[in-house]
Amino acid sequence: MFVSYMLAKVRAYMRYRDTVRELSMLSDRELDDLGISRFQIDSIARETAVA
Repeated sequence: MFVSYMLAKVRAYMRYRDTVRELSMLSDRELDDLGISRFQIDSIARETAVA
């Protein structure tokens, strides 16, 4: 039970990290096309990691 909990947390962190990295690599123009501001990247990545 504990191991599966820890694995889920590690996977969620990895999704968060990957999302932040990918969104951060986009230009401001590309982010604007998606309707995302640069300051929203962290909150969007957190939502993605939880889902």
